[in-house]
Amino acid sequence: MPQSVDTRLHPITAFRAIRKLTRNREDTQQAFLLIEALRGKTTLRQFARFRQSDTGRAMLAERPSLLAHLSDRASLAALPPGSLGRAYWEFMASEDLSAEQLVELSKIQRPISGDELRWFRERNREMHDLLHVTAGYGRDPLGEACVAAFSYAQNGQKGFALIATVAAFRIARRLRGQHVMRAVFEAYRQGRRADWLIGADWENLLSQPLDAVRARFRVSAPTYYPQILPNLRRFIAAAAAQQAQPARA
Repeated sequence: MPQSVDTRLHPITAFRAIRKLTRNREDTQQAFLLIEALRGKTTLRQFARFRQSDTGRAMLAERPSLLAHLSDRASLAALPPGSLGRAYWEFMASEDLSAEQLVELSKIQRPISGDELRWFRERNREMHDLLHVTAGYGRDPLGEACVAAFSYAQNGQKGFALIATVAAFRIARRLRGQHVMRAVFEAYRQGRRADWLIGADWENLLSQPLDAVRARFRVSAPTYYPQILPNLRRFIAAAAAQQAQPARA
């Protein structure tokens, strides 16, 4: 089976991507470029682990489309309140996001890979916002940093570690006295303690109660993040209001 032909690290590309991302955190494509540049052999190792699991072998035989499930907004909205799928739909609606948008943003040049590996990588991409919901983090800057730390603990990809670290320092400088670094490190520990969510059968989990999914995969609730969030929201609102003010003559 053909695999990725390039497992080298590309630090210069990573440096350029993180520099652009720090200037504009909404430039999500830079995050994908950064992760790709520092991917190395981590995906191959994760894929090998996936193939060795019973769930992984069964899913590789069928290769279901997680994107198709996450794009079916009507079905997700019809799920019971409190279910993972319904919580995901509410999260995406509140942020005016869609699974298809993530696909568009992730369209960058990548090494050639076999069909199974490409399916696995795409599946990992679709998981991102499911991790937001399952781990209990919003799409605000700190929430994204925490999900990056959680993801690094789960998959070992250095790009996630760099995103989490740089974002944590930037936020901590703006929110002095808040436990920002502790919140991000807690997310990393949360990901370390949790079972391997990369190998989860997300399609069948969507209809399950969110609390049951968290219990099954040992995903603990964050403590520092919700304490910081109100102050972070006030800071973001104040910054937005300041930018909206007309320039003085």
